[in-house]
Amino acid sequence: MTLHPEVLWAQRSSESDEKKNILYVTVNLPDIKPDTLQYDLTPTTLSFKAKAGNADKGIEEKDYEFSINLFEEVVPEQSSKNLSSRSFQLLLRKKELKAEYWPRLTKEKVRNAFIKTDFSKWVDEDEQDGDKAALDEDFDMGGMGGMGGMPGMGGMPGMGGMPGMGGMPGMGGMPGMGGMGGMGDIESMLKSMGGGGAGGFDPDAAGSSGADVEDDDSDDDGPPPLEEAEPKA
Repeated sequence: MTLHPEVLWAQRSSESDEKKNILYVTVNLPDIKPDTLQYDLTPTTLSFKAKAGNADKGIEEKDYEFSINLFEEVVPEQSSKNLSSRSFQLLLRKKELKAEYWPRLTKEKVRNAFIKTDFSKWVDEDEQDGDKAALDEDFDMGGMGGMGGMPGMGGMPGMGGMPGMGGMPGMGGMPGMGGMGGMGDIESMLKSMGGGGAGGFDPDAAGSSGADVEDDDSDDDGPPPLEEAEPKA
């Protein structure tokens, strides 16, 4: 028994640029056997015939075929094709340069259940010159930098782990301060530094918190930020 494969299509149109006057046609059929593929394109017709299936994947081999009369003429010599493991893709050049879209892929005004709009490539006629139309069909938004891992969210200095919040240099592990922890360590450190002169740390300021930083693991807000202190008399 011969089956109809699913055919997806979309288009662009132009009355001045032939490269933008095209049809995207995809035979949405995985595991096509290349040696069985029969494809024929004329100015007015398109036909396809092939076996598809994969015994290793438990997919039974079946025969697929279709033939259609195109709504208007195309230029076979300026059209191209590509076979992949997922589909058979065609890029057909419309012969007549005009701004209007074809109302359908086929000449006959009959609904074909196996012919469907390719929404991944479709752009409305009045949006052809917009940003959406400029996107390549293989454009990968999922890998766009700045989304789902962009610096500044969950790892950026300044957000939940940034130096200065729960592990910032100078607060619980500041380089050059011996990895200070409690207030006893601070006092020892200050003594070794010769007291809290200008630019030093003022132990009297340790009782007040200079920042609203919450620590879920402790009730202690931690040491305050470094401040300029008045030299002691």
